[in-house]
Amino acid sequence: MHNDPIIVVGGGFAGLTTVLALSNQRPRPPLLLIEPRNQFIFLPLLYELLSGEMKTWEVAPSYDSLLQGRRIPHLDDRVTSIDTSQRSLKTSRGQTISYSQLVLATGSEPDDFGIPGVKEHAMKFHSLADLPPLKDRIHSLRNQAQEGALVIVGAGATGVELACKLSDMLERAATIHLVELGDSVLPRSKAFNREQAQRALDQRGVKRHLNTRVSSVSASSVQLICDDLPISLNYEGLIWTAGTKPVLPTLSPTPTFQRGLLSVDEGLRLTTDPNVVALGDVASHNDADSPWPRSAQSALQQGSAAARTIQAIRMEQAIPDFHFQDLGEMLSLGIGDASITGMGLTLAGPLAYRLRRLTYLARMPGLSLGLRSACAWLVDS
Repeated sequence: MHNDPIIVVGGGFAGLTTVLALSNQRPRPPLLLIEPRNQFIFLPLLYELLSGEMKTWEVAPSYDSLLQGRRIPHLDDRVTSIDTSQRSLKTSRGQTISYSQLVLATGSEPDDFGIPGVKEHAMKFHSLADLPPLKDRIHSLRNQAQEGALVIVGAGATGVELACKLSDMLERAATIHLVELGDSVLPRSKAFNREQAQRALDQRGVKRHLNTRVSSVSASSVQLICDDLPISLNYEGLIWTAGTKPVLPTLSPTPTFQRGLLSVDEGLRLTTDPNVVALGDVASHNDADSPWPRSAQSALQQGSAAARTIQAIRMEQAIPDFHFQDLGEMLSLGIGDASITGMGLTLAGPLAYRLRRLTYLARMPGLSLGLRSACAWLVDS
């Protein structure tokens, strides 16, 4: 089985970091990355791509450029099923491929929670394909005679960052409504960042609807319920950022799930199969008191840890535990504006925006591209 490749399924932060780290190991194991897309997407900087502050090659570089010189084959196909008892998988094009160890890092997709009309009428902000319809809607709002309304559902980091960025892009051509089921924006964020975000939303006149749930969505209105009272809100666009769900191929035998995610041990291995490592948005460990965050920062750290776990498996050594290290939080709060808590500082404004951008680019898997991008930006500035 050691002659079969280590297969990494999914080329997001976790998967790409894993396969790059494995390629640096000696002796170098045979590798295969299976990822249907041709471009990696640096999701934390998708806002800057939307606003035109950054270019596509910075935010969504091709896998060819990231893997250049690494001798890592990239199969642009989708894994449909995995038989862990046979250590083999099948792809959408009908290939059957055997593996020695498997890394599952297939990521997540927006979850509509079965609410009527969301799938049909809501826009998303999760991939490159989501940008053109959103840009078209912004263009329409900017060019219509009367002020419109744009609704964002979900006041976590994505919803808040998007509200600030869109407000700056629209230049008061539309009122932005931010709808949140909980009682505050950014409920999981650092206090300083939450305060800065509330200030940024206030400055931009973003209307918050807290303790409010969506009951249904139509082509031009959203039905809300707040304090048991129904509210109808007309809109020219609705963006859904209210939650995600894991994207997984069919697994047999059926593994153990926890909170809807694959149950893994402290070394990131499936609790039901020590030759399968699961990462990022598809995995959950048993410590309910300190769950690993589902963030780019956590995925990057898990990718590095997964490579160490795979190496330990192959060398029949003790499996190292994964410990998440919180390096802080960075939020984009509009064009040229950001807030940072971490790295020994709290900072907001244009300087925080520059530092956030450089920090993210330095963390880009495949550092040489990140350095080229950072240098290009510094030159432009």
